[in-house]
Amino acid sequence: MKSKMKLSGQLRSYLRWPLILSILMLVMNIGMYFVDVMAGMWFTLFFAVYVIAAAVLYYRQRPQVINELITFATEYGQVQKHLIQELALPYAVMDSQGKLLWVNKEFTKITGKDTQYHKCIATIFPELTVERLPKNEEETDINVAYGEKNFRAHVKSVCIDELIQNSEMINTDIKGYFIQALYLFDETELREYMRKFEDETMVTGLLYLDNYDEALESVEEVRRSLLTALVERKINKYFNDLDGLVKRYENDKYIVVMRRSSLNELKEKKFDILEDVKTINIGNEMAVTISMGIGADAGSFAKNSEYAKIAIDLALGRGGDQVVLKDGSKIQYFGGKTQAVEKNTRVKARVKAHALKEFMNTKEKVVVMGHRLPDADSFGAAIGIYRAAKTLNKKAYIVIDNPTSSIIPLMNTFRDNQDYEADMFVNNHEAKEIMDDNTLLVVVDTNKPSITQCEDLLYMAKMIVVLDHHRQGSDTIRNSVLSYIEPYASSASEMVAEILQYFTEGIRIRNVEADSIYAGIMIDTDNFMQKTGVRTFEAAAFLRRCGADVTRVRKLFREDMNDYKARGETIRNAELFRGQFAISECPSDYVDSPTVVGAQAANELLNIVGVKASFVLTEYKGVIYISARAIDEVNVQIIMERMGGGGHLNMAGCQLETVDLEGARSLLKSTLTEMQDGGEI
Repeated sequence: MKSKMKLSGQLRSYLRWPLILSILMLVMNIGMYFVDVMAGMWFTLFFAVYVIAAAVLYYRQRPQVINELITFATEYGQVQKHLIQELALPYAVMDSQGKLLWVNKEFTKITGKDTQYHKCIATIFPELTVERLPKNEEETDINVAYGEKNFRAHVKSVCIDELIQNSEMINTDIKGYFIQALYLFDETELREYMRKFEDETMVTGLLYLDNYDEALESVEEVRRSLLTALVERKINKYFNDLDGLVKRYENDKYIVVMRRSSLNELKEKKFDILEDVKTINIGNEMAVTISMGIGADAGSFAKNSEYAKIAIDLALGRGGDQVVLKDGSKIQYFGGKTQAVEKNTRVKARVKAHALKEFMNTKEKVVVMGHRLPDADSFGAAIGIYRAAKTLNKKAYIVIDNPTSSIIPLMNTFRDNQDYEADMFVNNHEAKEIMDDNTLLVVVDTNKPSITQCEDLLYMAKMIVVLDHHRQGSDTIRNSVLSYIEPYASSASEMVAEILQYFTEGIRIRNVEADSIYAGIMIDTDNFMQKTGVRTFEAAAFLRRCGADVTRVRKLFREDMNDYKARGETIRNAELFRGQFAISECPSDYVDSPTVVGAQAANELLNIVGVKASFVLTEYKGVIYISARAIDEVNVQIIMERMGGGGHLNMAGCQLETVDLEGARSLLKSTLTEMQDGGEI
């Protein structure tokens, strides 16, 4: 065997150098004969002895060299194997499917699995699934846990094609055989320090008393200071128990500073301070409610403060009595289960009306749009803004791309009236042609860019005004110059009716316009049965004085026979889930506006004894629409927000584009189950 072995590479060249140098010495020997013959002869004798000695050493020592090399290689391989076996780092070799082939002692020590364990690595570390293992000589890091320890698993894919080709035991022409090398780095202590560092990070919060003035007015004057003291004591004690710092900087405003660990504890408690403050009662007719905005993970204290300001604005814009946490780019909501308190003062409406007038005066044209699949409220609010623009002699347009059957009768009253321009209503394409730097865009009845009638207009407009009564979410129109969002309002039409009263002296609203705005209020309040307040009836009274006719509006909203049958079919097929949630599906094959019929059916289902909330699913043009309604016991807004939608406490909805009716129904049920079991509803 050894006689067949040959040296190669650098070692072979190194051993041949004495023979190669013999050629040089031969040349020197010949040269010496020309200098001195005797010297040449002596050098020839020396040269012959040198060549014989070099040849003998080369051929006699060559087997010994080979033997030594084989011995070294064998011992080196054993040493290397021993070093890997005894390596302090857990190490394992797997096939391409994650099946364990070999493990070292440290791996066995940590996992208790020896070299005889040949199951998939996922049985030890569930995080290391076959799908997550690297392919094609790639490598990846995956965080895993085993017992109480945390590891960073470094997995490297190694191609063994060359090894297989040189093997005498395996013969194949298939390319692309890989094995996985797994290294485990213990990061338990590192992550513990990271967790402690994160827990010690400071977060900033702003706490506002929503109804400070109203609560004080509801109690005797001599006891007002006591109410203030009790509220402040409750807030201070609550946060002091969490090792937080509270400082009041205005009568109804506080700044809160605390650790991240305290924030995590508050999240576990679901911010029960919201309910604790409501328990304070010294004879006040109105319970005190609070709102909080918390900023965290912003990278600096100043940035945290900015996040807290954004969060508190969002909490107030959603109606108060809730906590909004802006944690980096993520926004979370807590509370918000009670109806927003209606403000008796109209100062805000007057200020917004004057601001809107100033903005309109700076532009030549006004474009008004609502949400997709417009309803009577969206249409009525748009008509009110249209009238305001015409009062200032501005060219105005209302964007309606695909009118639903619910607003077509209202639109026809304007199309058939010669007092209105033929281009009063425009579609999306025409609106884009109209939009320029000298155009004001007014968005009504929505504050979510994704569901506006034409989202492209938001990016084309230089000046945007938003008027809406829905609670804000994380997806809002950010670049508006004027944002008037009041969740306590019953409808956008009510807000516009108030604005018109302060817009300009002696504003003249025509009968058909008053009918449209009145219809918007009537539809969104379910004939003044839901979300109605003092200001709702005052707005209705103003519209009645302007010529709104209840009988005329009622005739406009008489139903088609197919719509009536569809609503009845929806109610007949309703399912009572968990004994309190009515769930049904609205047929859409023979109805022009199935989403409107679905919303009406959801309202009807609330009349059933025991139903706390109703949900009607409608499939329309490949999208699943869910209309959610409640009276007062369940907050359907937070349910719909969990599913990607939004709305009000007792009137909300969402749109699902990636599931069918059955999938949407299952998703709704799982969401209701999760939220009810978790105490969120």
